[in-house]
Amino acid sequence: MAEALFRELVRDAGDYQVASAGVAAMPGQPASRHTADILDAAGIDMSHFSSQPVTAALIDSVTHIFAMGMHHIAAIEAEFPEAADKVFLITEFAADDKLRGRDIVDPFGMNRSAYENLRSVLEQILPSVKAFIDSTHKSTPS
Repeated sequence: MAEALFRELVRDAGDYQVASAGVAAMPGQPASRHTADILDAAGIDMSHFSSQPVTAALIDSVTHIFAMGMHHIAAIEAEFPEAADKVFLITEFAADDKLRGRDIVDPFGMNRSAYENLRSVLEQILPSVKAFIDSTHKSTPS
């Protein structure tokens, strides 16, 4: 859901490539039914989504990594210590003090309202993630 919402947020913003991966993801899985339904209702198509695990090649190819929880950061840094300077908690830059620095709970296996809550939280924090990227990443001229 975070990938799709962020991709939508930066759709017209230029030099962005957006991907998601999981520290324990099974490759090739579709988005959860609740995620797909909620985003479909917002006009965001998840039919082409396919999960992927975090890999060294993916880590090397990105400028920023945003983790949903501190345990994800710990797992990434343990396996890929070279990535430590580009891994951030997704809520680290949230404008809302109640959200800043908190882990985002994965609603997997929960009811639809848990997924709707996740969407609401992500819509609040993703603009601050974009602002952080915009302030820290310098595009290189082609």
